[in-house]
Amino acid sequence: MEKNTLNNIINDLRSRRDALSLCHEHLKHDSDQWNKLIIFLSLSTGLFESFKLQMGINNPFVSLVPIVLSSVIASVSALIKFKNYPAQMEIILQSQALLTNTLTIARNETEITPNLLKLYNDSLEKLEVSIYPDIRRKFLKDSHNNLIQIMKLEQKYFNTIEMINSNPLIKDDFCEATTLQSKDSSSLNSETSTLESKDNDIENEI
Repeated sequence: MEKNTLNNIINDLRSRRDALSLCHEHLKHDSDQWNKLIIFLSLSTGLFESFKLQMGINNPFVSLVPIVLSSVIASVSALIKFKNYPAQMEIILQSQALLTNTLTIARNETEITPNLLKLYNDSLEKLEVSIYPDIRRKFLKDSHNNLIQIMKLEQKYFNTIEMINSNPLIKDDFCEATTLQSKDSSSLNSETSTLESKDNDIENEI
């Protein structure tokens, strides 16, 4: 879809940047889960070895357990290295930084300029080579849904504020409720301070 207005470009950059953030979050979560598994298996191996020595167990089948656990740890470590999470996340962070920079420039512009269009196209190209198309589709869908929900909440918030400001009765009730809440908080704090002071006096008399 052609982006022929500045607002469309800004919204498109926001959604694509958020998609990269979601993808990075997903990769980090996977990486953390695998690393937690390695830590758990390593601790289990050490605990089992200590237990076997303390109990004096010489069963050959029991002796195979640490070997099996060590093999599983090595396999998981090789799988993590094969997936290459750090390199993937680094590429995503670089693309995200470029999109954020382009978004900042777009927000400071009042109209679409040739320089902005060039930066926008460069950002799209960087995004497209950062993650695979099927993965990009998944996270763009999630990003679009998130932005729609955020905009709905923002619109609801501003509509409520505008309704309060335009209706004197509602505004007065809102201000009165805020004042009463502030007074109740002040009164509660004062009572708490008085009770603490009395307790201190009683302790001093004792």
